[in-house]
Amino acid sequence: MSKRIIKIFDTTLRDGEQSPGATMNVEEKFQIAKCLQRLKIDIIEAGFPIASQGDFEAVQKIANEIKGLTVAGLCRARDIDIDRAGEALKNADNGRIHIVIATSDIHLKHKLKMDRNQVIEASIKAVKRARNILSDVEFSAEDATRSDWDYLCKITEEVIKAGASTVNIPDTVGYTVPQEYFDLITYIKNKVPNIDKAVISVHCHNDLGLGVANTLSAITAGAGQVECTINGIGERAGNASLEEIVMALKTRPAIYNADTNIVTNKIYKTSRLVSKITGMVVQPNKAIIGDNAFAHEAGIHQDGILKNRATYEIMKPEDIGIPSNKIILGKHSGRHAFKVRLTELGFDLSIEDIDRAFEKFKDLTDQKKYVFDEDIETIVSKEISRIEEAYQLKDISFSGGMSANPKAKVVIIHKEEELETEAFGDGMIDAAYKAIAKLTETKSKLNKFEVQSITGGTDAMGEVTVMIEEKGVIVRGTGAHTDVTVAAAIAYINALNRLELKIKRTQKNN
Repeated sequence: MSKRIIKIFDTTLRDGEQSPGATMNVEEKFQIAKCLQRLKIDIIEAGFPIASQGDFEAVQKIANEIKGLTVAGLCRARDIDIDRAGEALKNADNGRIHIVIATSDIHLKHKLKMDRNQVIEASIKAVKRARNILSDVEFSAEDATRSDWDYLCKITEEVIKAGASTVNIPDTVGYTVPQEYFDLITYIKNKVPNIDKAVISVHCHNDLGLGVANTLSAITAGAGQVECTINGIGERAGNASLEEIVMALKTRPAIYNADTNIVTNKIYKTSRLVSKITGMVVQPNKAIIGDNAFAHEAGIHQDGILKNRATYEIMKPEDIGIPSNKIILGKHSGRHAFKVRLTELGFDLSIEDIDRAFEKFKDLTDQKKYVFDEDIETIVSKEISRIEEAYQLKDISFSGGMSANPKAKVVIIHKEEELETEAFGDGMIDAAYKAIAKLTETKSKLNKFEVQSITGGTDAMGEVTVMIEEKGVIVRGTGAHTDVTVAAAIAYINALNRLELKIKRTQKNN
């Protein structure tokens, strides 16, 4: 029997972006989309066009320039949403309008304030309107796993009649378990008379840690499309992880008799890019792509691996694109070698961006002897993430010690004016943040501060990620430097610039 090919619907750019602080600008989304294209994703959900002008522009740019796959835009069952999505997708090779409306009684009563018949009527109307714009329409029954199964079958039947070619049965709140989800998909297949005219899709959240398990169970029951994200990022505990689903199917063909079109040796670099751009660090013990996924410390394991890798490894690192060796660049490396390395790492930059990144690379080689892939990823991700800067850090200096009160002197540029101040703090970074807060007059709250070494060695670059919040708006900021205190200041300024930009856009949209 030939294997079924499961469609991969990647929602990193939409649901993944809903992770607190993981907001991406248009260029960041576009870079990830190009990486997803090389990964051979079937459908990219590029955003929610009605949500903001930035989301609309991202969906439009990806639809216009990323070819050879389907680009989807999410919308509610509202005319204005559907029309906006259609406008963003009009130049796509293959565009899909993805309509979502809740079907569980708890959502109908407390969120929609509609009865079941009203939801069915709104769904039919929305699908018909979308079909007049594009031939590819997906319908999602939000909170399907907490919906009445017979009602779910009824609305599924009606939206297929109206023209939906994909019907999504999402576990929106990560509530179901594998056997229950298998039974639900089986029930829908048996009870919906026209189900053969649509692809069944599943979208699992990971609130109980079962996102991937539920997805695989649904595939066994007959689902033909799975919705997932790179690194499993997403709202709350995240989504089912693309790399885990893909490699489970690849590794256990006798169990699932299914595969995907994914080019698996592109997984690792895609994971790295998403992590760098979103600032969401992959945990070391993360399946498939974590730093420890192919590490063996126990002596008995090491002995077995040396004799035969299959003793303790069910996959090879090269299967997902982990390089077996790395050529380290240094101060004598030229532009061509640097450009080649960018391509190998999954970046596709303009000549101008390459030139800027190369200048930063050469600056770094003056500070440290060897430059590793991780250093290059950090440099380039900062170029991709360039935003309108209300504040620029011109200079920062510190004084203090074990017996001296730490002090920071900060100079920033704001509206072409140079501002300078000093502040004392509990430590160097605290002093710097107090000085920056004084100069920018920010009322934001620091929710998270993380620092990590990008590579090993005393001359390694330190990368700082912060998350700040003001008026309910949460943003992240990142900074990298061989001096971690300077990296911390850069990260805070970066976050403040993102915050100002996001608040402006929010006010404009309102």
